[in-house]
Amino acid sequence: MSELLALGVSHKTAPLDLRERLALTEGRAAGALRELTEVAGIHEAAAISTCNRTELYLVVSDTVEAESTALGVLTRQAEIRPTELLGHLYSLRSEEAVGHLFRVTAGLDSMIVGEAEITAGGRAREETGISEKNVSVPSVAVELARRTLGDLAGRRVLVIGAGETAELVARALVSRGVATVFVANRHYDRAIGLAQRFAGNAVRFEDLPEQLERADIVVSATNSPHHIVERDELEHVMITREGRPLLLVDIAVPRDVEPECREIAGVSLHDIDDVQQIVERNTSGREAEARRAERILDAEQDRFDRWLAALEVVPTIASLRERADEVVRRVLAENEGRWESLAEADRERLTAMAKAIASRLLHEPTLRMRRSAGNDEAYLYVSALRELFGLDAETEPEAEAGSNVTELRRRKAT
Repeated sequence: MSELLALGVSHKTAPLDLRERLALTEGRAAGALRELTEVAGIHEAAAISTCNRTELYLVVSDTVEAESTALGVLTRQAEIRPTELLGHLYSLRSEEAVGHLFRVTAGLDSMIVGEAEITAGGRAREETGISEKNVSVPSVAVELARRTLGDLAGRRVLVIGAGETAELVARALVSRGVATVFVANRHYDRAIGLAQRFAGNAVRFEDLPEQLERADIVVSATNSPHHIVERDELEHVMITREGRPLLLVDIAVPRDVEPECREIAGVSLHDIDDVQQIVERNTSGREAEARRAERILDAEQDRFDRWLAALEVVPTIASLRERADEVVRRVLAENEGRWESLAEADRERLTAMAKAIASRLLHEPTLRMRRSAGNDEAYLYVSALRELFGLDAETEPEAEAGSNVTELRRRKAT
């Protein structure tokens, strides 16, 4: 029997420096999933890696062995010792793993409750107000800049990155009155595409030092596994700025800006954890909506649990009906010579009647099997049916059916 296992860390359990080391960029995620699925006993694997969390979801045969394997993969990818994850890593199984995933997809486990930029949970968003006020990490990052510098109109803003998060940052900046956005990205064509959507200007990555000299605000949101702005480089930039302060908001995980940059005079550096300082004020009133959303997710999880439990009996039901169909086919074939004078239409009626008899005989057992799904008697029903009908037997029932027909003919002849 396979089981669902969830393993990971989040902003609730691990500090930023540990989360960024465990972050699975696209290449690292592909390597980790490939390594996991090559292990016997791990049948399926999926990864979630955002600024808030790194999680693995696995369908496994043995949760203990799979957990050990997954822990090894994560720590090797992050180049850390397993002991460094003590107290930070959570491991969830079966219903707990399902419930956690539901909360993640509904935004109830996000740094900002109801955040919709990473995931979506249909009913929870449609039937509650958890996504009202359009609060997200990018929008809060821009709000942080506004609270630090005041009016953003007329400010020269540099966005580093051209992915989905960078686009959300650019949209939030424009909504706050920023007239011109400069976009820098390793792939210049992507920087052009994003800049054009917001009447901004694209910047070549090699020109980044020059742009840092001229910018008032820098918001960085890339998927780079390494620092893009380092202390030595920024120190030189600040000398050329002649005392003009520079605000950097780094919402990337791993971080794009070397943390030591905050030690440079004139530099104000905020990272993803600093965003939490103003989250509470922007999410007032969401707690009650979150409780409503939790009740909706509980109902949806109950539905999922019933569906999952039904999977336990489905293979036996399918095997039972396949066995019945094969018996019907074999008995009809063995008696073919006894009704050679029947018209084709009569043959079809006879075949349909035989199939209908088998189906009706199995109707009540099938219903009772489905109703037992998830209950203690389900295992007893499955075991009894597989034993009584020989569903796990090596010999096929058709031979037994054929023997019975032969014995019947012998008795009639005598």
